[in-house]
Amino acid sequence: MKHWGKALLGIVVTVVLLWWALRDVSIAEVWTSIRQGNFWLLGASVFVATFGFFIRALRWKVLLAPLGIATGVGSRFAAVSIGFMANNVLPARVGEFVRAYSFSRMTPVTASAALGTLVVERFMDGVVLLIFFVVPVLLPGFPADGALSSGFGGAMLRFAIAGVFGVLAVLVAMAALPDLVLRVARWVGARLPERVAEPVVRGLETFLDAVAIMRDPKLLFLGFAWSFFFWGWHGISFWLGMLAFGIDTGLLSAFFVEGVVGFGVALPAAPGFVGTFHASAKFALSDVYGVAEPSSLAFAFGYHFGGWIPITAIGLWYAWRLGLTVTEVGSAEEKVEQDLDTAHERTYEGA
Repeated sequence: MKHWGKALLGIVVTVVLLWWALRDVSIAEVWTSIRQGNFWLLGASVFVATFGFFIRALRWKVLLAPLGIATGVGSRFAAVSIGFMANNVLPARVGEFVRAYSFSRMTPVTASAALGTLVVERFMDGVVLLIFFVVPVLLPGFPADGALSSGFGGAMLRFAIAGVFGVLAVLVAMAALPDLVLRVARWVGARLPERVAEPVVRGLETFLDAVAIMRDPKLLFLGFAWSFFFWGWHGISFWLGMLAFGIDTGLLSAFFVEGVVGFGVALPAAPGFVGTFHASAKFALSDVYGVAEPSSLAFAFGYHFGGWIPITAIGLWYAWRLGLTVTEVGSAEEKVEQDLDTAHERTYEGA
């Protein structure tokens, strides 16, 4: 496998985080908390979370607008579902490549251009999640026990802020000074091994069209408006899921948990965000809000597994309808890279 190293790292991270989350907890108590959960509320939370993927498909139209290519919501939802299914069942976080590749199979949008829009999408997600993460900390009523001042919590807060502002700086530079960014990238690339520099420069050239949304105030506003709507909607699913396991710390705390989990699952992990989701949820609920660990882990396992099933099934169904084979899905990253090569060659032919 091309990315066996990333897959192995993900498995190691998952094992370590699961050990950390469960090290001082009775598995029997967690299982009891799961069994005592309100499965009507859990079902409602799963429904809300699953409908959120349709909202993602609606938002994607705004991010695709700079490309000037009309796409249907059905093809966008299918690609979103296939991509998240791939992240749930395949190692090395290939879901974004699978999403871009499958979308290119259904629309005139190239896989490389689609992937570029997903970079912007992740940036907008990061900004909104950072707000959901930080704002509750600043409001009255937030537990002032120092969980975010040092250790894991402090590192997560610093990582989130630095990551979002770092990506913001890069995207603003790409949008405002694309020619300068390319010249700098090529200058740096000329001093690096070709196997390292070429794909980076090639991908950067292709992404520049996608980040044009950063130069359009109207599209930028719409993109962020949809992002706030999506994560607000998704936060309601967290709140319902928490209530299902007797965790009644308020809607605002659900947004905070969502923010923590959103950054936590950015870490490498086994397929389906196993370990990263559970450790992040436990930290937010137990270490910050003081929820009993069996309850917080019951929520983590129940909500995570409940949400894993429907989008995986929907994604598999769309992949079957599209005629995607397991081999194609597994090699989506290579196919997107080939598309980047083609776009790169056309750029130089037209220069």
